[in-house]
Amino acid sequence: MDLTFNDLPNAFYNLTNEVREIKMLLLEKSNEQPTETDRWFDLNELCIYHPDKPSKPTVYGWVNAGTIPVHKGGKKLRFLKSEIDNWLKQGRKKTLAEASNEAEQYIKNKKG
Repeated sequence: MDLTFNDLPNAFYNLTNEVREIKMLLLEKSNEQPTETDRWFDLNELCIYHPDKPSKPTVYGWVNAGTIPVHKGGKKLRFLKSEIDNWLKQGRKKTLAEASNEAEQYIKNKKG
């Protein structure tokens, strides 16, 4: 299709409308996608999912020490993915700046 200079304003208007429609469709599509639902892991699945790939005896040690969130059903151990994710995030070490800010806040609160 050959466009003339006089056709440009109308072509530009049509193009911006089409881009707007595409954007709206993409936003609708992204909102429709289901998020991953929480799920249960058994001991084997937990060992595979955990970033360190711990052995079963290691996980039993964590359960015995009460350091890992666990649900017991009879003799079976069950682990909820969201709880494991939160537990893993708690192990994050603070950056030097975060630790410094926390120390400064502590000192300010003690003086006040």
